[in-house]
Amino acid sequence: MSVDIDQANLTAVTRMIETRPVLAGLGKAADVIPGMHENLLLHAGPPISWERMSGPLRGAVIGALIFEGKANDAAEAEALAASGEIDFEPCHHHGAVGPMAGVTSPSMRVYIVENQTHGNRAFSNLNEGYGKVLRYGAYQEDVQQRLRWMNDVMGPVLHDAIAAAGGVDIRALLAEALHMGDEGHNRNKAGSLLYTKNLAPHVVKAAPNSDVAADILKFLGDNALSVLNPVMAACKAMGDAAHGVEGSTLV
Repeated sequence: MSVDIDQANLTAVTRMIETRPVLAGLGKAADVIPGMHENLLLHAGPPISWERMSGPLRGAVIGALIFEGKANDAAEAEALAASGEIDFEPCHHHGAVGPMAGVTSPSMRVYIVENQTHGNRAFSNLNEGYGKVLRYGAYQEDVQQRLRWMNDVMGPVLHDAIAAAGGVDIRALLAEALHMGDEGHNRNKAGSLLYTKNLAPHVVKAAPNSDVAADILKFLGDNALSVLNPVMAACKAMGDAAHGVEGSTLV
């Protein structure tokens, strides 16, 4: 049986173009990412073993194991990672994405992006900002403190704020940001400010007090990459919408 490749590719591209990715909220990775379990770490890129990981990816794994409470320090984390007790799998195998080293662990809160056209979902961890961060392989105590604050304080407030806003239409936000000088990947200053502006009134209402609201808005506003992770998840949702079209040569 012959397959019309041109028609298959048109179908795949059309499914991507039709996608309406909406940031719907946040959830614990173990609760929302398909196939996630307590001894699994997701990472960016193709499948790889601990022995073959780059320095930054190893550092991110160490930091994630400390964050999860599975190790007290780098030495314990390295021994655990090399023991075979921890599974490593690509984010893409689980409907997820991650910037740089891209490590996501079970307890981390992740963005949930829903494709309102085709019904699939995609996920991404939260953006830490610039400098010494987990995605670059840093895992020291200040990195851990920031991750815990993002997870325990900012995450729940953002979830409630996004719900109160009725979700965030990522395509609409990107369209506006492109007209303001962003390119949607390395330069996200306009998009991040639009993201913060849209959520600000809802963050103020959702936060337990004004100090927490101020801390969250300052963190989002100072980070020109705040919107990058939801955008990456939106792109994943768009790409996955074209997956499985028989005869398509789209890769």
